[in-house]
Amino acid sequence: MTIFAKIIAREIPADIVYETDTVLAFRDIQPQAPVHVLVIPKKPVVSLDHARPEDAALMGELMLACGEVARQEGLDVGGYRVVTNIGNKGGQSVYHLHFHVLGGRQMSWPPG
Repeated sequence: MTIFAKIIAREIPADIVYETDTVLAFRDIQPQAPVHVLVIPKKPVVSLDHARPEDAALMGELMLACGEVARQEGLDVGGYRVVTNIGNKGGQSVYHLHFHVLGGRQMSWPPG
């Protein structure tokens, strides 16, 4: 069971900022920007690479949730970044699909 599954089950506390029946969003405990929120599906999907055609609606809900979180956090005015890491070389550290909504500062390119 991943740490995110434990957060979904409310076994570990989290600063939840958005929730639906299928999506949960909470503040990252090691923020990399003034605003750093993780948006995850409640369904255990390992990574974007593991999403299947039957997950299409869920993937859309996750993207809409990222936008809603950004608006709630006031990031829609100046801009923000949405990132997902896939696999070890992609920087994935928790093997449960998650999107990072980052903002509140100027982002640089290339990342990492």
